[in-house]
Amino acid sequence: TGKEGHNFSIFWVLVSVTLGAVAMLCKEQGITILGLNAVFDALVINKLNVLELIQKLLHKDKSLENVGLLKKGLLFRITLLMSGGASILYIRWRIMGTGPPAFTEVDNPASFADSLFVRAINYNYYYSLNAWLLLCPWWLCFDWSMGCIPLIKSVSDWRIIALAALWFCLIGLICQALCSEDSHKRRILTLGLGFLIIPFLPASNLFFRVGFVVAERVIYLPSIGYCILFTYGFSLLCKQAKKKKILAVAVLGILLVNVMRCALRSSQWRSEEQLFRSALSVCPLNAKVHYNVGKNLADKGNQSAAIKYYREAVRLNPKYVHAMNNLGNILKERNELQEAEELLSLAVQIQPDFAAAWMNLGIVQNSLRRFEEAEQSYWTAIKHRKKYPDCYYNLGRLYADLNRHIDALNAWRNATVLKPEHSLAWNNMIILLDNTGNLAQAEAVGREALELIPNDHSLMFSLANVLGKSQKYKESEALFLKAIKANPNAASYHGNLAVLYHRWGNLDLAKKHYEVSLKLDPMAPGTKENYNLLRRKLEQLQKKSG
Repeated sequence: TGKEGHNFSIFWVLVSVTLGAVAMLCKEQGITILGLNAVFDALVINKLNVLELIQKLLHKDKSLENVGLLKKGLLFRITLLMSGGASILYIRWRIMGTGPPAFTEVDNPASFADSLFVRAINYNYYYSLNAWLLLCPWWLCFDWSMGCIPLIKSVSDWRIIALAALWFCLIGLICQALCSEDSHKRRILTLGLGFLIIPFLPASNLFFRVGFVVAERVIYLPSIGYCILFTYGFSLLCKQAKKKKILAVAVLGILLVNVMRCALRSSQWRSEEQLFRSALSVCPLNAKVHYNVGKNLADKGNQSAAIKYYREAVRLNPKYVHAMNNLGNILKERNELQEAEELLSLAVQIQPDFAAAWMNLGIVQNSLRRFEEAEQSYWTAIKHRKKYPDCYYNLGRLYADLNRHIDALNAWRNATVLKPEHSLAWNNMIILLDNTGNLAQAEAVGREALELIPNDHSLMFSLANVLGKSQKYKESEALFLKAIKANPNAASYHGNLAVLYHRWGNLDLAKKHYEVSLKLDPMAPGTKENYNLLRRKLEQLQKKSG
C-alpha cells in the first residue's frame, strides 16, 4: 500500500478511537463502535473469508497471509483499535474507582438468582425480548425493572418457547454465515450478525452485571445489524418471489407502521405524564412505573390520585422506600400523621441510611409533639447526609417551638452556610431575632440575606418590619414598596406598610394600604382594629380642623 497509505490508515484509526472515546462518554455502549469498525474493515474492505480463517486457526496453519489477515495492514489496524479500546476502558475503570457500580435485586433480578440455570435461562429470555423489540417495537417502556418481567423458574414456563425461537434463528443465520458456498452471502450475513451482536455484548450480563433487565437504548446500535439482515433477506425474497409488487407493498407497510410507531413514541417522550402513563399498559407489575405516575401527579398538585399510585407501588414492592417516603410526605401534609409515621418508620427500618425519610419522620414526630424523638430523627438524618440544609432548617423550627432560641439560630445559620439561598432559614432568623427584641442583629442578618438573595420579597418584608421598629421609616418604606411590587396580592405586606405609615404619621397613605389589605384579606388579624383606630383618629382630626 505504500508508506503514505499506511500513515493515512493509522490517522483514521486514531480518529476512530478518539470518536469511540467521545461516544463512550455519552453512553458506555459507544465503545463497541470500535468492534464494529474492526468487523467492517475485515469483512467489507479486506473481504476476509471467516470460514477459511477459522479452519486455518483450528489446523494451526501459519499461512494466514493467504486469507487476508495481513493484507493492507488489517492485523495492525485491528490491534490498534483493540489497544485504543482497552486504554479507554482502563481510564474509565480508574475514574469509576476501580470497581463496578452497585446494583440492587430490583434493578436486575436474574443476576441475583442463586441458581445458574435460572440466571442463564432468564438472560436468554431477556435476549429474546430485545430481539422481539427490534422486530416489533410495540411494547416500549421507560423502565423494565421492579418486577416488570417475572423470573422464569422452571422449564414448564411457556416463555421458554421465545428462547428456542431466538436460538433457532441465530444458529440458522450463523450456519449460513459460515458454511454458505456463496462468499458474498457469507460476508453480508457475518457483517449483519457482527453489527447485531457486538454492540449488545455490554448489556448481555456475560462480562459484568448490568443495572437493568431490558433497556431500549441498548438495541439502538444493534439495529444496524438488524437492518442489514432484513434488507439482505428482502433482496433474496425479491429474487425468488414471482409477485414482487405484493412483497414491496408489504415492506412499505412495515416501514410505514414503524414510522408511525416512532412518531407516537416521540410524542410520548415530550411529556413526563404521557411517558409514564404509556408504561402502565406495558409493565403493570412495575412498581417504579406507578411511583413515577404518582410523583408526576403529586408535582401537579393532584394528591388524591398520587396517593393511589404510591400505594400501588408499595403493594407491588413492599420494600420500595422512596414510594413510602413520598406517600408519607403527602399523608403528613393531609394531617394523616399516624399512617405517615408508620410508613416513614418502615422506610428507615428497611434502609437505615435514608436521610430524607429520617427528616420527614422528624417533621411528623414534631407535629405529633414528640419533640425528643423528632430531634433524634433530625440528627440521624444529618449523620447520614452531612450537607443537609433542609434538615437543619426543620431542626431550627423544632428548637424555636421549644424556645431554645440559640440552638434554633445555630441550626438556621448552618442551613444558610450549606445553602446560602435558603430563604426560609434566613427569614426565620430575622423573625426570631425581631421577636426577641434583637433588632440590630435582626437588621444585620436581613441585610446579609438580601445581599445573597436580592430579589426575595419575603426577606424584604421581614427586614422592612425590623427597620420600621428601629424608626428607619424611609428605608423601611422603600423595602415594603419593593416587596409589594414583587408580590402585590400579599395582604400582610399592605397591612404592615399601613402600620408603618400610621406610626410615621402619614395617615392618608396608611388608610389607603389598610383598605387594600382588608380587600385582599378581610379576616387579616389586627388589620381591621388598626384601620378602625386610624378612622377614629382621622375623624377627630377633621372635627378639630372644622
